[in-house]
Amino acid sequence: MKAIRFHRHGGPDVLQYENIEIRQPGPGEIRVRNHAIGVNFIDIYMRTGAYPVPELPFIPGKEGAGEVVALGDGVDEFAIGDRVAYVEAPGAYGAEHNVPARVAVHLPDAIPFEMAASMMLKGLTAQYLLRRTYLVKPGDTLLIHAAAGGVGQIATQWAKHLGATVIGTVGSRQKAELAHLNGCDHVIDYMTEDLVARVQEITKGRGCDVVYDGIGKATFPASLDCLRPFGYFVSFGTASGPIPPFDIMILAAKGSLFTTWPLLPTHIARHEDLIDMSRDLFDVIASGAVKISAPNRLKLADAAVAHHRLETRQTTGATILLP
Repeated sequence: MKAIRFHRHGGPDVLQYENIEIRQPGPGEIRVRNHAIGVNFIDIYMRTGAYPVPELPFIPGKEGAGEVVALGDGVDEFAIGDRVAYVEAPGAYGAEHNVPARVAVHLPDAIPFEMAASMMLKGLTAQYLLRRTYLVKPGDTLLIHAAAGGVGQIATQWAKHLGATVIGTVGSRQKAELAHLNGCDHVIDYMTEDLVARVQEITKGRGCDVVYDGIGKATFPASLDCLRPFGYFVSFGTASGPIPPFDIMILAAKGSLFTTWPLLPTHIARHEDLIDMSRDLFDVIASGAVKISAPNRLKLADAAVAHHRLETRQTTGATILLP
């Protein structure tokens, strides 16, 4: 079958479109014929070596959607022909993928494969950020960095549905318009505006209840200065590079703050939690509270182009690869 692999760490050019053999699904696995594959920053981190991979050559990608074409021993929750979506299953950049059944869910008929591949990882991330890490409630004020990005668009709409006031940050006028369309009450262009001063102005000096930061180095420690006393700094990505080590006493000095870095694999370690979180995501989409925008679509063979565009912040929303 055709797949994307890299044999060494490096830039997008190390991604190679190759013919490979795929083994039979092992115990507890299902083989999925991918109809669409999600592209995420985690794929870039693995390609560059920022995050370790088990071995080289390596097939990147952690999410996709398609149909079940084979079953491993011990799998009784799925049947051949089922429509499924999956997350946290390394090796997705291929025509087919052997996926642990514990990280797959049945896909409702109302959700197309392309939508599922563009939203599962991002949507479940938004779910645990808003519903498990900090339980957003009516009247809360949130700061969501990269509000025009894949997670940002979903989180903004969902937070508005929950009754929060949302401040979003973006890096261009075009992205500002998109953030407003997705429900941001206030949008800050961090390329031209003083982030902390604008947040303090918007909140009348109170600060935000929670900051969701998927950018990392470029927005830290400014994000801490956007919080009220006892506020929550939730870091979940390093799009601009990792946050440097810092003295934990800075949290005391800036208002007895809470800080955390939650990970999706921890939240879905139990299959029943993945099912519950996915149902929550599917429900807000079915209700119309969260609308998933059409993804940027590229052929699987063009994975290097997809990585370059994502890495250089040329995209808004999600990107998918089509086998």
